[in-house]
Amino acid sequence: MTDAEDAGTAEVVFRSDVTVELVKCSAEDSDVLFAARVSTKGEQSLEDVHADPSRSTGLINYLLRDRHGSPFEHSTLTYYVQAPIFVFRELMRHRVASYNEESGRYRELRPVFYVPGEDRRLVQEGKPGAYRFVEGSPGQHKTVTQATRRACLEAYAAYREMLEAGVAREVARGVLPVCTYSSMYATMNARALMNFLSLRTRRDNAQFASYPQREIEMVAERMEEEWARVMPLTHAAFDANGRVAP
Repeated sequence: MTDAEDAGTAEVVFRSDVTVELVKCSAEDSDVLFAARVSTKGEQSLEDVHADPSRSTGLINYLLRDRHGSPFEHSTLTYYVQAPIFVFRELMRHRVASYNEESGRYRELRPVFYVPGEDRRLVQEGKPGAYRFVEGSPGQHKTVTQATRRACLEAYAAYREMLEAGVAREVARGVLPVCTYSSMYATMNARALMNFLSLRTRRDNAQFASYPQREIEMVAERMEEEWARVMPLTHAAFDANGRVAP
């Protein structure tokens, strides 16, 4: 969902979604095969660089089941992501990828802000480590929406006031909230991606339960969709084996 309001001369945009695009990749199921077979075939494994991976689903499944992880590192996937800053702070906790993010020091940040959508569960029940989120009331959703919009509009007005007074961008950005959208490239291999997905998605078939914040799960779901398209056999084995990273 996207809508907008006027704030002075600038149009402030409110979103409740994320953007994830696989912009570049060198990743396919056959990458796993030659990397794994070099341990037993040596130079003959070169024959497997362009092998038909559908004939080796058993090997891929075995590697994931028994957690032989290094063969899954010989691939790269580069994603372009637009999401709120607080999502990027969670993403960067995964020190298994390379990141480049847009800089509020070098460009004027756009007035695009995240506001939870109507389907976002708002109420936390239980204690840390044993809690769940449930639907909020219409009144709570109204409060969240109105309070978020008001805070963002005021913060952006203060940001623009400082810029127009000649204050450096790196100083003025300090008033902007973490729901401000940023953009980045994130590059990782299939093993790193599986580690990320195992922690940032919640699935009933997962061997180990995970309780991700919904907003980073939205990013993870889109990443997984793209990865499943380019490495379908590896993705299927990951899912079949309890979504445990090797």
